Amino acid sequence: MSTEQITYNTEAEYESAMDEIYELMNRGEANLTEAEKDKVRDMALAAEAYEDKHFPFPPPETIPEMVERKRFELNLTQAGLAEMLGLGKTKLSQILNGKQEPDVPFLKAVYQKLGIDPGLLLDNA
Repeated sequence: MSTEQITYNTEAEYESAMDEIYELMNRGEANLTEAEKDKVRDMALAAEAYEDKHFPFPPPETIPEMVERKRFELNLTQAGLAEMLGLGKTKLSQILNGKQEPDVPFLKAVYQKLGIDPGLLLDNA
């Protein structure tokens, strides 16, 4: 296991690292040495830190944006999210598209199933 701490300070360093990461990953994990696997992991973590600093996602401002972000993080389809929340697909779609206001059952499900802070939900309801 590598103990080297990698950081990227410029976009050129980041771009160069991304090229190398893709090159190694395209070879396939089975074709990498343990040292190369460690290097890819360390470089990817450093690239993620650079992205977080220089390309942050803006925080969601509305309930639909909060729910959509969670849906993306959980890699769910809208139908899968509706099922997870115990809601109809039509109702979820209307809320996410701003055609219907979130109601208490929706907010409760979003809090309980997605773990979205109830304070954020209430502040934005």
